[in-house]
Amino acid sequence: MRPVIHDLSLQIGAGEAVGLVGESGSGKSMTSRAIARLLPPGAAVSGDITFDGQPVMRMSSAELRRYRTRGIAMIFQDPRAHTNPVRRIGDFLTEALRTTMDVPKDEARRRAVRTLAEVGIEDGERRLRQYPHELSGGMLQRVMIAAALLAEPKLLLADEPTTALDVTTQAEVMAILDELRRERGVAVLFITHDLELAAAVCDRTCVMYAGEIVEEQASASLNAGPLHPYTAALLAARPRLDGPAGQLPAIPGHPRSAFEVGEGCAFADRCPYREPECVARPQALRQLEAGLVRCRRAEDVHGALRAISLEAGSVG
Repeated sequence: MRPVIHDLSLQIGAGEAVGLVGESGSGKSMTSRAIARLLPPGAAVSGDITFDGQPVMRMSSAELRRYRTRGIAMIFQDPRAHTNPVRRIGDFLTEALRTTMDVPKDEARRRAVRTLAEVGIEDGERRLRQYPHELSGGMLQRVMIAAALLAEPKLLLADEPTTALDVTTQAEVMAILDELRRERGVAVLFITHDLELAAAVCDRTCVMYAGEIVEEQASASLNAGPLHPYTAALLAARPRLDGPAGQLPAIPGHPRSAFEVGEGCAFADRCPYREPECVARPQALRQLEAGLVRCRRAEDVHGALRAISLEAGSVG
């Protein structure tokens, strides 16, 4: 049995948006699927997942159905892969309302039209008669958001919902999600590769590497002063309009999966701050004034980056 996620602890409050950031293979999507209990057959799970005081891992089949239909909702990365191409948008939006919540057909359609308007889609009656291929990618992603919100969930799992969209549409979709989150008090777990996007829409950001959280801070302070070398390297690799021209710095080596990691720090082989102690022993997540970090040299990293920032400021 190969571990994919380990030693992961995460809390999300009502109305709060938490970003989950990391490279492909770090365990972000698997974390959201674990929350929804949608793991592959044969997957072994230890630990607890608690939703509104209820233990998700010990829910019966009936409780699990209610949890998935009324407690949580998911927005996936590719809307075309999660809509039936031979069924109309109206069927897609109203099916859950009619089958799991016993909402009459006419009322279900009225709710669907109203929710489409909330996510920026006008002329809802006509849209309900259309098929997925008749809508653009941005429009179909709005339909996915509407489908998630129709169940009035308490927790929204958004798994890279804007990756396939252009920049303008991405901004519009994120504005819709942020507004609805604030109006309805829905908790949001937002999975993304984009640290700047997470900073713009999330209250807190958690950075994952090799199946574990290596840093957690308020989004604004994480971007301004990362504590973990991995977070600092990700931030340094971002292209900036106001930055110097030339080749962007890259993180040496390749990303690790949880089952490839030895006893020590998962990032040690790629880290410029590593010491023998980093490789010899596992690193625990510890509390600093700024946030949580899984690095024994976090103070040195933070101090070095702050010195560089101050030096750049004085030159400017």
